[in-house]
Amino acid sequence: MNEPAPLRKSLTRYRVIYGDTDQMGVVYYANYLRWFERGRSEFLREAGVPYSEIESRGFHFPVVQASCRYLQSARYDDVVEIETALVELGRATLKFAYRIARASDGALLARGETEHACIDNAGRVARIPPILTAVLRPAAG
Repeated sequence: MNEPAPLRKSLTRYRVIYGDTDQMGVVYYANYLRWFERGRSEFLREAGVPYSEIESRGFHFPVVQASCRYLQSARYDDVVEIETALVELGRATLKFAYRIARASDGALLARGETEHACIDNAGRVARIPPILTAVLRPAAG
């Protein structure tokens, strides 16, 4: 039996709802960070470690830094594609990169990164457990 190829990128689609937009009909800037989270959750699920499983093992990955460069506006009813990649896997940190594009024309709307610390249930920084790094290392770019 052939092993599946390691996950390098995850692609998630999302249709912009009216509640995502501001008075001008443009997606409110903070929603891009929500879309980063959506992409990250799907990435982990596709890699074989849904976030709920990570939490059940007593670990969490809070965001310690986030950046987003806005290039073009998304609007109501656009379908956006959220491309997510794990770009760094440290002993106690993860870094993801994102690209958000409009599906209809491929226009790049935003790109960004989030960095995460691994903490235990007591809130202390912890080394990412080997059972998780074994799954995540092949997925890291």
